[in-house]
Amino acid sequence: MSPLLVYPDPPPPELAQSLDLAGFSWKAVANSLIADEQALDHEWSGAVIVADENPNDAFAFARSLRKKSKPQQGILLLLNATQLGQLELRDELFDDFILTPFRHQELEARLKHLFWSQGVDSRGEVLTHGDLVLNLETYQAAVDGRPLDLTYMEYELLKFLVSHPGKVFSRETLLSRVWGYDYFGGARTVDVHVRRLRSKLGEEYANLIQTIRSVGYSFGQSRWNT
Repeated sequence: MSPLLVYPDPPPPELAQSLDLAGFSWKAVANSLIADEQALDHEWSGAVIVADENPNDAFAFARSLRKKSKPQQGILLLLNATQLGQLELRDELFDDFILTPFRHQELEARLKHLFWSQGVDSRGEVLTHGDLVLNLETYQAAVDGRPLDLTYMEYELLKFLVSHPGKVFSRETLLSRVWGYDYFGGARTVDVHVRRLRSKLGEEYANLIQTIRSVGYSFGQSRWNT
């Protein structure tokens, strides 16, 4: 899987976090020379160039990518609203752009569209349910772009529930499927972890995990609901 080229190095923390969360393989570089050196090992699946801090250097970097014998495709430009006028007569330097500050979902959607149009994918395995995103490779999770600080077992429980939306599981089943058959804790363990997950998801998303009276828990809406 070819990585995504990111400029500059280091990238803005919010960009790095969004790329990791969305499951993209990426590598940041400080200049075009380093990008060329790194490209000896692999081709870049695309590029994200941050132009809101130093637009002249960013446009020069984009130009260097387009002037190669095999021009780089899938270039996404990040800039602020006051810089829109600078895009005039520079259409050849990028394939799409996004305004900062950006939302995680918009960045992911635009990158997915670029990769889809090129027939490539630079993402790792990601599990999503609406605004909830779980990166199965990095064990990161976020809701509406907000990172969730989960313990390992909280993450595992949430991953299991998200993987089976609409299905109802008893506490005993969750204990065996998530904690394992050799776990000797009681059913209250599940209740405690569900309560913590709901708290971390926040009031708006806490009801994603539903209590099924006298049975257990389910995630999302049942397919029988209208």
